[in-house]
Amino acid sequence: MAVSRFSQALLVLFCHVLYSSASFQPALVLDMAKILLDNYCFPENLVGMQEAIQQAINSGEILKISDRKTLASVLTAGVQGALNDPRLTVSFEPNFVPVMPPALPSLPTEQLIRLVRNSVKLEFLENNVGYLRIDRIIGEETAAKLGPLLQENIWTKVTHASSLIFDLRYSTAGELDGVPFIISYFSDPEPLIHIDTVFDRPSNTTKELWTMSSIMGERYGKRKDLIVLTSKRTMGAAEAIAYTLKHLNRAIIVGERSAGGSVKVQKIRIGDSGFYITVPVARSVNPITGQSWEVSGVSPSVNINAKEAVANAKNLLAVRSAIPNAVQSVSDIIRQYYSFTDRVPALLQHLQSTDFFSVISEEDLANKINYELQSVSEDPRLVIKLTQDHPVIIEEDFEPENIPNDPAFLTNLVDTVFKVRILTGNTGYLRFDKFGDVSVMAKLGEQIAQKIWEPLKDTENLIIDLRYNTGGSSASMGILLSFLQDPSQQFHFFTLYDRIQNTTTEFNTLSGLPGPPYGSKRGVYILTSYYTAGAGEEFAYLMQSLHRGTVIGEITSGTLMHSKSFQVEDTDIVITVPFINIIDNNGECWLGGGVVPDAIVLAEEAVDHTHEIIESGMKVVAFDEFDQNPCASFCMRNVQINPLVHIS
Repeated sequence: MAVSRFSQALLVLFCHVLYSSASFQPALVLDMAKILLDNYCFPENLVGMQEAIQQAINSGEILKISDRKTLASVLTAGVQGALNDPRLTVSFEPNFVPVMPPALPSLPTEQLIRLVRNSVKLEFLENNVGYLRIDRIIGEETAAKLGPLLQENIWTKVTHASSLIFDLRYSTAGELDGVPFIISYFSDPEPLIHIDTVFDRPSNTTKELWTMSSIMGERYGKRKDLIVLTSKRTMGAAEAIAYTLKHLNRAIIVGERSAGGSVKVQKIRIGDSGFYITVPVARSVNPITGQSWEVSGVSPSVNINAKEAVANAKNLLAVRSAIPNAVQSVSDIIRQYYSFTDRVPALLQHLQSTDFFSVISEEDLANKINYELQSVSEDPRLVIKLTQDHPVIIEEDFEPENIPNDPAFLTNLVDTVFKVRILTGNTGYLRFDKFGDVSVMAKLGEQIAQKIWEPLKDTENLIIDLRYNTGGSSASMGILLSFLQDPSQQFHFFTLYDRIQNTTTEFNTLSGLPGPPYGSKRGVYILTSYYTAGAGEEFAYLMQSLHRGTVIGEITSGTLMHSKSFQVEDTDIVITVPFINIIDNNGECWLGGGVVPDAIVLAEEAVDHTHEIIESGMKVVAFDEFDQNPCASFCMRNVQINPLVHIS
């Protein structure tokens, strides 16, 4: 018969760890091996062990030890090392007298009642949070005997709790056949759930544990929150309960890793000697994980000192109690403001069906909702995050009614807002740091024509400097785009959909411009930086989309445009929702993320680089050519952008 790896290791330890002296009987090892073969719950690990030991004895390889306690220690080390199971121990106890505690069902009813009352505590905390502590898991027979009493004093009362803290930190004893009732109490009647499989080696039988279709009285059910507390003392049946509820995603475990006990352990005398071997004779296999809580214990979802577990559980339940209202608040905001109206139903349905079982903090909740919304919307502008900085509303400036009609004032205003120069090589230069309101631009029309387009009309190329442009009115982009096209041709530039106003506005070439148009024949170069944001980067994007200009400089800010931020009720969670969509002339909705220049250079070098391009006639990769490269296109749409830095 082939010798298993474990048997070989055991044989090596027996042959080389033992040291010589008098009167050791090889029969002791053979008897111990037989006990393991007949009782150890992992018989597959013992294949060939007995034959290997007998062969070693016959060859004289096993040496002798005179001191019995030393021998017991050496045998323990050998069997534990070979089988990697710390529960296997050998002891020398010539005076040991087995004591069998009376089975609970055999105790008088009065004594049973007293025992149960001493091991169970139920109270109700603030906000109708139930607190149930059980220090001993009673078995099926005892539960049947005390059923009405338990139902009336414990289980029926617990059903009225809004949420429950189930304290197993001091549960060190119990019976495994009591586990199905407790799991059933926290589950629905149907479908039945396979919760455990127990293999008993002495009887060579396997028993499956399932939830129960009917139990006495009402169930707590699976809808309300359940927190299970554990400590390093939690052992046995209590571990089975915690492990099962955790992996059914029914309870959040808070506290310390449990003891890692065993389903059933027996202390068996080795032959007629004074030696005993402690052997785990049964094992548990969870049908979900294929593993067990035995030896390794139950790892908590929230690892914290057991003494602090109750306080932590209360805080956790407070967070979880806010989930329904937070989800509803987010849903209401999306329904009212989100600019992709066709995606709203799917988003709301997805939120309502999302499982928030894993949420144990406000940060978890924010991350979970954000992940779920992103997975459905694929819109990076729709963002949810945890922040201590609550959103503020920034009022727009430049109200047209506040601007006087004095021509001198209007001229001075244009000179202040717009910087116009003629650079070397007859290259025009135009800088402005914000797109003004359309009505303001109309009011300044005569001055803009005189101070901007008249000086620029005869230049050979035009640089539009947006390196410090942080946004403004998107609607006014149509005016500037019209100046850069031929008035004889009609172009569609872009479309704005406003969810709040429920309006769709198309922006096409404007007729009757207040000054000479620059036209479409001459070169236009857009300078950008990491500070370029809002309407500034929208304009750069549209110039690429229209193939009308070359963008030079740094990737733009990627600032969320046309969005509103709201604090989710009673939380520190903030949702940012885009309420306007900008749709280019190709029918594509721009989702932000920053504009990638056609020529990427440092912002401070952009003017010089533009001159080099103009002078050399260098061809810069056009936006449409870049877009034909799937990898490059993906990078453009998903590039990581530095946050906007405020410019005073």
